Amino acid sequence: MPYTTYLVEKGASHSFVAEAKPPTVTMPRIKALMTGSLPGFVDVVRNLNSPALLEDSVIRQAKTAGKRIIFYGDETWVKLFPKHFVEYDGTTSFFVSDYTEVDNNVTRHLDKVLKRGDWDMLILHYLGLDHIGHISGPNSPLIGHKLSEMDSVLMKIHTSLQSKERETPLPNLLVLCGDHGMSETGSHGASSMEEVNTPLILISSAFERKPGDIRHPKHVQQTDVAATLAIALGLPIPKDSVGSLLFPVVEGRPMREQLRFLHLNTVQLSKLLQENVPSYEKDPGFEQFKMSERLHGNWIRLYLEEKHSEVLFNLGSKVLRQYLAALKTLSLSLSTQVAQYDMYSMMVGTVVVLEVLTLLLLSVPQALHRKAELEVPLSSPGFSLLFYLVILVLSAVHVIVCTSAESSCYFCGLSWLAAGGVMVLASALLCVVVSVLTNMLVGGNASRKNPVHPSSRWSELDLLILLGTAGHVLSLGASSFVEEEHQTWYFLVNTLCLALSQETYRNCFLGDDSEPPCGLRVEQGLDGATAAWQDGPACDALERDKGHRSPSASQGLRGHEKWMVLASPWLILACCRLLRSLNQTGVQWAHRPDLGHWLTSSDHKAELSVLAAISLLVVFVLVQRGCSSVSKAALALGLLGVYCYRAAIGSVRFPWRPDSKDISKGIIEARFVYVFVLGILFTGTKDLLKSQVIATDFQLKTVGLWEIHSGLVLLAALLFRPHNLPVLAFSLLIQTLMTKFIWKPLRHDAAEITVMHYWFGQAFFYFQGNSNNIATVDISAGFVGLDTYVEIPAVLLTAFGTYAGPVLWASHLVHFLSSETRSSSALSHACFCYALICSIPVSTYIVLVTSLRYHLFIWSVFSPKLLYEGMHLLITAAVCVFFTAMDQTRLTQS
Repeated sequence: MPYTTYLVEKGASHSFVAEAKPPTVTMPRIKALMTGSLPGFVDVVRNLNSPALLEDSVIRQAKTAGKRIIFYGDETWVKLFPKHFVEYDGTTSFFVSDYTEVDNNVTRHLDKVLKRGDWDMLILHYLGLDHIGHISGPNSPLIGHKLSEMDSVLMKIHTSLQSKERETPLPNLLVLCGDHGMSETGSHGASSMEEVNTPLILISSAFERKPGDIRHPKHVQQTDVAATLAIALGLPIPKDSVGSLLFPVVEGRPMREQLRFLHLNTVQLSKLLQENVPSYEKDPGFEQFKMSERLHGNWIRLYLEEKHSEVLFNLGSKVLRQYLAALKTLSLSLSTQVAQYDMYSMMVGTVVVLEVLTLLLLSVPQALHRKAELEVPLSSPGFSLLFYLVILVLSAVHVIVCTSAESSCYFCGLSWLAAGGVMVLASALLCVVVSVLTNMLVGGNASRKNPVHPSSRWSELDLLILLGTAGHVLSLGASSFVEEEHQTWYFLVNTLCLALSQETYRNCFLGDDSEPPCGLRVEQGLDGATAAWQDGPACDALERDKGHRSPSASQGLRGHEKWMVLASPWLILACCRLLRSLNQTGVQWAHRPDLGHWLTSSDHKAELSVLAAISLLVVFVLVQRGCSSVSKAALALGLLGVYCYRAAIGSVRFPWRPDSKDISKGIIEARFVYVFVLGILFTGTKDLLKSQVIATDFQLKTVGLWEIHSGLVLLAALLFRPHNLPVLAFSLLIQTLMTKFIWKPLRHDAAEITVMHYWFGQAFFYFQGNSNNIATVDISAGFVGLDTYVEIPAVLLTAFGTYAGPVLWASHLVHFLSSETRSSSALSHACFCYALICSIPVSTYIVLVTSLRYHLFIWSVFSPKLLYEGMHLLITAAVCVFFTAMDQTRLTQS
């Protein structure tokens, strides 16, 4: 950007590095620029469909003052300020595949609007640079061309304003800034230095021409822009602004004006402090402000008496320093204390979540029973009375809180019908919990008379699952463990492999001597593990159960199969170690080079092409084994289309065109793959529905479930970046090894298999390169094959691309349990275990975040993780619905 560089180094300008606070996404950053306030993390969700901004802002003050404002660019501005622009043309900001038309739609208005003189403010928001980052990262060759384009746009605006200044006595102000930065992967949303540091350049003929230092610009806060713009335009500073005036901008003005501007800013900040901090008089910033006012009064008196003296200058300099110190202290104090939390709504939500978790924990014995049934006697009069009493108490609390609360409350803002529904839900859950507890206490006396045999004990694998789950939950209370959560899952998966290795050695060389004694009836198959004391024919039943099971590994495996069982845990361990080197994730070490960075560099496109082709071939070999002949052909053509799509957009190369310069959006190739994805999913769904009609055709249902799994694999291959295709291939390889050589020979029960699937799904979430930072979400996955922005497909594709690991392992779990056992309770057990294992960390984390809401890293670490947990809970709910649907199909057949 040569012209911009010239203005910074030799022109009448001031340049800064403006620090943006997380979340570094567009809508919260626009709010910070225009209001000077610190948006909450919920604005990440609102960024998808921004509501009208009700807070005081520079735009609102300018509109009130009668200034005419014109806007072109990101339609988020139009949504935030729907009635403030006299002329506007918004462009869709989420269609990241477009980085040309989205900017051309802004630039095409420039020539016309710059010739006119009927506007006071012109706002242009260009999106192309942001979209290029999402598509191909900050090292893309497209970046240089886009920066050159932006430099020419700036030169056109600046020269036009300079020519107009000859006709008007008032100077113009040109502000060049970014709303957020860009991470090393091209995304944004988190708090890395690359994402929070944004450029800020103010250009005006009112500034003195002096050489600038482009290498070491001053660091300021992004919230300072609102106060500076308001003062520059002669407008009131937005009342919720926590920013301070950029003093170099007014440094060339007379001393009296400088002091007046600083006084206006400190008065506004002190009022905001009084509104939010009860003990504001003891705040150091407020004390400095009062001292500055007294010194300012002394300076005014001296100024009226003697306008030109050294004493006046020295006193004025002292007042300036005092004001600037007060501004800095007040701004810092407000940035940490101005956050308000809707505690009432948070407590209501926390109570409902904890009630659900308590019910799940209390229901473990009944839900994992052989029948997998849970009955709760809610119809008894006593519990009905409790139900109505709780509703009355909650309604009274709701009325008291909502009529006495001074600040806005989300729960109080709901309609009475919606609020009443939440109260009914909370009351019903409480009655359910009391019912289950009562049944346990009543049934406890009978169980004490006939206790479980003392020799029943937990296996090492059960202890690992319990301790691993508890350790992961406890780790969520530390910010460092949240930032580097991938390390926790890598450790758990590696430890699981070692435990499985120990179990295979014991079964192959020592034999399985852990069968329970007579009288202890164990449901040890895939349909769950439960223990209950039985008399009489229990031993005979146990012997019959042994008779129809597959033999243990030490009895039924021979030759190479036995050695494959022994080697499988170590092969899985080696695969996991290779995947760890592919993507550096987390926060502290995310900047370190990894294999993914090496592959995605332009110098290694040939190596990436070969690796992508091999990975797609491995995916086909591992997936086609369970598909019908038609689905095999569709899968092969779909995977070929995936490679063609990546070659079309320039990520990989064709062998016969190694130096092709033809780069397109790949819309035709991607839609070609979508046809086969939908075809495979349709075939699998058809087989499932057909198997429900033909109850005896068990094989048809197994094929249908595998074809649905295959369709999801093909979709993941399309959405994954080329360097992440080995993650998909290794995931399928590990699933194959675990199925053939771990779960079948060792005869793990449904609960253990479910937890193992969940652990590997979580590990592969991080193997993809994901983390608890918003910046690692690959938004471009939501626009593969789309030529316009369509919200629902974009959201679904982005969610699937992000959570492909957990979803693929969950779909594999459904197929495995349905194909390996015809028990009527295996899927019920799996669904319950899956819901429980997901609910424990989510519920605990909600309590932790509520308790740590004043933590230093609440916005940068804990809040992003909460958003991920919320989305993960929705994915889990969808998975459990699928489990339940398959279970209902099985019950219908039986």
